[in-house]
Amino acid sequence: MIIYKDILKKLSNAGYNTNRLRKERLLSESTIQGIREGKPLTAKTIDTVCLLLNCQPNNIMQVVREAPEKKSSTEKTEEATQDFSDVPFMN
Repeated sequence: MIIYKDILKKLSNAGYNTNRLRKERLLSESTIQGIREGKPLTAKTIDTVCLLLNCQPNNIMQVVREAPEKKSSTEKTEEATQDFSDVPFMN
């Protein structure tokens, strides 16, 4: 999973507040909202942000491992009771 590292704060510190980003059409309102919500960004958006901040992508994003999803008790039961009657067994 990719998480973003305070992109809007970094942009603001570099002189690019959200009003300026919209006014100068550097980023769209939907893109800014997506950044706020932590939604996935396009390569073009990442490129734009990196150019504005004069940085590399690893300065604004990080890959973290997700915990494996736990199976519900129903899924475990269904998995344990699968029908293998049509599978030939070696004698």
